[in-house]
Amino acid sequence: MFENLSDKLERAFKVLKGHGQITEINVAETLKEVRRALLEADVSFKTAKTFTQNIKEKALGQNVLTSISPSQLLVKITHEELTTLMGSESSELKISGNPSVVLMSGLQGSGKTTFSGKLAKYLKSKKGKNPLLVACDVYRPAAIDQLHVVGDNIDVAVYSDKDSKDPVKIAKDGIQYAKNNGHNLVIVDTAGRLAVDEEMMDEIYNIKKGINPSETLFVVDSMTGQDAVNTAKAFNEKVDFDGVVLTKLDGDTRGGAALSIKAVVNKPIKFIGTGEKMEALDVFHPNRMADRILGMGDVVSLVERAQEQFDEEEAKKLHRKIKKNKFDFNDFRDQINQIKKMGGMKDIAGMIPGMKKAMQGNDVDENSFVPILAMIDSMTPKERENPDLINMQRKKRIAGGSGNDLNEVNKLLKQFNQTKKMMKLMSNKQNMMNMMKQFKKMGGRMPM
Repeated sequence: MFENLSDKLERAFKVLKGHGQITEINVAETLKEVRRALLEADVSFKTAKTFTQNIKEKALGQNVLTSISPSQLLVKITHEELTTLMGSESSELKISGNPSVVLMSGLQGSGKTTFSGKLAKYLKSKKGKNPLLVACDVYRPAAIDQLHVVGDNIDVAVYSDKDSKDPVKIAKDGIQYAKNNGHNLVIVDTAGRLAVDEEMMDEIYNIKKGINPSETLFVVDSMTGQDAVNTAKAFNEKVDFDGVVLTKLDGDTRGGAALSIKAVVNKPIKFIGTGEKMEALDVFHPNRMADRILGMGDVVSLVERAQEQFDEEEAKKLHRKIKKNKFDFNDFRDQINQIKKMGGMKDIAGMIPGMKKAMQGNDVDENSFVPILAMIDSMTPKERENPDLINMQRKKRIAGGSGNDLNEVNKLLKQFNQTKKMMKLMSNKQNMMNMMKQFKKMGGRMPM
């Protein structure tokens, strides 16, 4: 997401490079490019115009410090304005009552059902809730089945009533079921609807009125751009939702919805969906998203994701194995699986400052781990525990069993040995100190 916008903004700021000061002329030239970039990202004209006008006023009203160049100052001001445009700070989900009730609303195909599952998993693991999913889409039997599949995958109970065609009654019955069975959180999944469908809009209004949820969320597919913003406005006028969820931000989207929706409906973006997996859900932080749009990365979110996958006991066990030089393919596979749980490789790369630019023009293969895991799974338990056993005959068997050629197996073994050496080196503090000293002597260049 935002890849094209980031590139265009970077080119816009280059207009100011080499200038000793900010003037009305060079700022106007830069902001013309910024406005064009926003419009191409599907941001509304009114929002783009107000945004650039605010930057211009702030830029011309500030002196450029000796330590800051005009382009750096404009990047700083743009970052502040982007953060403000998207809501200034993250907005907490309001959970009150017993049970707490969260009502999901949104368009057909926006990803409501999948997000309902993601939210249930998030609140179960992060907030210690015992959620119940309630299926209120009475128009598509497949939607009820889908929610049951989602519930099974995340080990969360689902309430449904295929005999009833009254979504308000189903929602109320679901809440009563939650009270009777010890569920302190209810997530009500409703039918997808169109903003122009008055009957369906009345229905979601009646569901909200009937159950009085503590939070109503509007789920929107960010791929639909400015159309999503217009629809959000229509929904908000009818339902008065509390917050927005942007799904499919891992797709090839221009990002206009994320940039415009807060300004248009004045409701915060609360969550973003960043992939198909049930773990691919992030709380929306406007300042972190501004970092990513301007190519500054998002190290805080990256560390948070890593910590979620971090098991202290497992880490201690691994450390002991590394010190004894016992790191094996079972450990190697575990490390790969932990990285996979953190999200897509493209998404992770975007969180590392400078990485997105360095990888420009190079496609990130999200399936790059598949052949590696296939080769490890084709090894016998003894081979995984003792890689030194793997001779030519065993290599051929592993290649055949995993659908790879011999070169790929050799590359894997080489990669494993390099990782093992590096981990052994990093486990020794004195070695690390020596490496840092050597690094400094070489003027900051890593030894090859």
